[in-house]
Amino acid sequence: MIIVMRKDATEESIKKVCNMVESAGLGVHISRGSDVIIVGVIGDRRKLDDKPIELMDGVEKIVPIMEPYKLASRTFHPEPTVVKVGDVAIGGDEFVIMAGPCAVESKEQLFETAEIVKRCGAKVLRGGAFKPRTSPYSFQGLGEEGLKILAEARERTGLPVVTEVVSPEDVKRVAEYADILQIGARNMQNFELLKAAGKSGKPVLLKRGMAATIEEWLNAAEYIMNEGNFQVILCERGIRTFEQKTRNTLDLSAVAVIKHLSHLPVLVDPSHSTGNWRWVAPMSRAALAAGADGLIIEVHPDPEEALSDGPQSLKPEKFAELCEDLRKIAPIVGRRFE
Repeated sequence: MIIVMRKDATEESIKKVCNMVESAGLGVHISRGSDVIIVGVIGDRRKLDDKPIELMDGVEKIVPIMEPYKLASRTFHPEPTVVKVGDVAIGGDEFVIMAGPCAVESKEQLFETAEIVKRCGAKVLRGGAFKPRTSPYSFQGLGEEGLKILAEARERTGLPVVTEVVSPEDVKRVAEYADILQIGARNMQNFELLKAAGKSGKPVLLKRGMAATIEEWLNAAEYIMNEGNFQVILCERGIRTFEQKTRNTLDLSAVAVIKHLSHLPVLVDPSHSTGNWRWVAPMSRAALAAGADGLIIEVHPDPEEALSDGPQSLKPEKFAELCEDLRKIAPIVGRRFE
């Protein structure tokens, strides 16, 4: 449930309401919008049944939240959340691109790609140090050596880095190197990993599971936020359907639905959803038009030699062309892309 405070509510009255909620063994989260102040109640609201909260000074009304996800709900937090990573703001007016290779293969490969994507306009460098693969015989990543290369690329370019963490035990180690922790589609409902990522205090990029509903996806975000970490970025990366011409089916309608249901920023991954570099640019343009806050795209200087997901990676010149297209579209839909 949420407690809506009157516009003229004093800080003292807000504090008294919070104290009342906490005395019942529940958590609180205060959301201050431009027109309203909301006290979100975290936990079983039945513990407040005998508390006269509606009669307290400054309280306008109490509103139950019917969705199973509370913290991720727009009812709980009406204003859009902007996740800040250094100087990068995700969820605001700027359309943000995260780009880089699927996997970190070597210093030379990552440094070259990092310089390219930065020059084109990417604000975050992506690259996998740990790679959960469908086949146990596929390249699994360089591990901690890959993390060190990512950190060195950040020093060289100034780009913050996002990389995937695949187990709860690795969260602390990855958090020492990465600016954003990515939780991939296969781990969207790895609840212990979600909790550990929440406790890390780092921004978390949460990809939608391959067969997950939007409600399941938001509930996964709830696990992270329930640990006190509200720096969650959602990522639509396509869902598994009967279609075989693309790797997955990109659900762009999910962007609009998320914007209606949740305050969290949402990115689109056109690389994993299509599985083919030819469809990455059209789906990127469509994602911007659909209201996404940004993209996460795979770029490789030599896709034919890539150790992971080469067919869906853009070559540098194609990425540069796409960024020029996005610069033309962004102002039309009220976004900035510099």
